[in-house]
Amino acid sequence: MLKDIQKKETTSMQVVCFKIGEEEYGLEILKVQEILKLPKITKLPKSASFIIGIIDLRGQVIPVINLSNKFGIRENKERENLRAIVVDIQGKKVGLAIDSVSHVIRIDSKDIEPPPPIVRGISGKYIVGIAKVEAGFVVILDIDQIFSHEELSTIPGK
Repeated sequence: MLKDIQKKETTSMQVVCFKIGEEEYGLEILKVQEILKLPKITKLPKSASFIIGIIDLRGQVIPVINLSNKFGIRENKERENLRAIVVDIQGKKVGLAIDSVSHVIRIDSKDIEPPPPIVRGISGKYIVGIAKVEAGFVVILDIDQIFSHEELSTIPGK
């Protein structure tokens, strides 16, 4: 019986779902440190194209990444309602600018398909899988794989 319970615990994950453009993405909840309304951003000169700038989060300087730019998705021009998901990427605290946070869901591993062969190249390395949910699909991201080592070195912070 204990074995069955342990097995059930490893076959599902909680995912924070969010939107970039019209698409829904998700991150494992354990990777998310906090979600906040995007405060005033200070732009950085000559930074990588996907870095919007930096914010002050309770005295800590946090770089903010534009995920729509990074993924090549049409950017939402309405900046007032943007949110940021604060995550830790290989020791660096980073804010991911997104359009909105939808909800948190529990997804069974049986409902997660591997990425289709067409995206298994460069972009496929940061897609854990595609989850089938009632409203359609959620693209589950591996936050630790989104940036190459080279890109990560251009992101300010510790």
